[in-house]
Amino acid sequence: MKIRRFVGKDMREALSKVKAELGGDAVIMSNKKVDGGVEIVAACDKEPVPKPAPLKPQAAAPKTASLSEIIGDSGPDSLRELLEKQVSQNVTPAPQFQAPTKHAPKITANAPAATENLTATPTQSDNNEIALIKEELSSLRQVLEFQVNGLLDQRRQRGHPLHSYFEQQFTQMGLDKSLAEELVGYLETQMTQKEAWLFLLKLLSNRLHCQGQDQIMQGGVFAFVGPTGTGKTTTVAKLAAKFAQRYGADQVGLITIDSYRIAAFEQLATYAKIIGCSVKKAANAQELSDALTQFRSRRLILIDTAGFGQRDSRLINQLDTLKQSGCATIHNYLLLQASAQREVLEETLAQYQQISLQGCIFTKLDECYSLGQVISAAIAARLPVSYITDGQSVPEDIHSADAKQLVASAARLFKRHARRHAEPQVRAAGY
Repeated sequence: MKIRRFVGKDMREALSKVKAELGGDAVIMSNKKVDGGVEIVAACDKEPVPKPAPLKPQAAAPKTASLSEIIGDSGPDSLRELLEKQVSQNVTPAPQFQAPTKHAPKITANAPAATENLTATPTQSDNNEIALIKEELSSLRQVLEFQVNGLLDQRRQRGHPLHSYFEQQFTQMGLDKSLAEELVGYLETQMTQKEAWLFLLKLLSNRLHCQGQDQIMQGGVFAFVGPTGTGKTTTVAKLAAKFAQRYGADQVGLITIDSYRIAAFEQLATYAKIIGCSVKKAANAQELSDALTQFRSRRLILIDTAGFGQRDSRLINQLDTLKQSGCATIHNYLLLQASAQREVLEETLAQYQQISLQGCIFTKLDECYSLGQVISAAIAARLPVSYITDGQSVPEDIHSADAKQLVASAARLFKRHARRHAEPQVRAAGY
């Protein structure tokens, strides 16, 4: 191995000396600054062949590089000659060299292949690479947005720690983030934690609209709609039994338009037999009109409907049936299961608002761990809450809705199951 020491005024000059004497295969062993420049110690496995020292270039006027020099070719410099050379050698020109629009020499018929390939078409591999680059840039943008939002949240927490704390409490309770931020925005900085919590719960109860009276007990025609499993038939039975206790069973008429579910009519008929009232079945809008006409002397008529998912196409037909029945004014009430996810509740509200809704009923409160989701959905839809149900007993487990009681129940459930709410965040943090 040949080891040499080279000194130059800078790193570039020293490396040039290494390459000139030891060649391109030389290995740099060390470098350091010394008086007057840079010292490099390099080694080479083979004895270098001495090269003649390059002649010092004479001073000359600057020269503009030609096309041949740019592409590394010693051939012709004009575009015409370049194309003719490529045609003679059957070489496709590089896509970046295109004929200028002004003062360009005309390309004759002698070079058809060259003119066709002047504009390159991207290949499938090129498109895949571009798609991958776009995907990586999109992922990077999402990461940056997440980091920026995190920094903004940290800044807000330092500036308003009480606000950030209660925003987190409300979102864990199940409220929508925008609603939580809106409520917390009314906080005053001098409030204690207890005062702020009671103040925010009062604000939340003011935002939740409840009808405040036993609306259905005043009489009329009411239809109950909602997804499957929300407890429509049981709710109809509870309201019918409650009205029959007050005004008599002969003042109640029940109608079902559920022709899809097995034994749907039989189930409602069983409740009607226990209560002592009449029940009819309607499969379409005409039959519904006929049933309403037959019950026109009754003070209260309750219509039970089939339970469809919010994405079921049959839901539209059922809603149209309620719209087309023009012999009586039907008041529609939407049943919302309190234990459902907020996204499901919001989609359900969006689908059933195709018909006019007079209110909603929160069902199965005895089965849920949180009330924040259903309260938030009702506030966002600006739909008043009429009743709540909290059990299977007929007619005991149905009550008129009260905003303060609902919010207080939501707060109690949150405190009772606060650890359950925090567990997903703890798992996400890796504890």
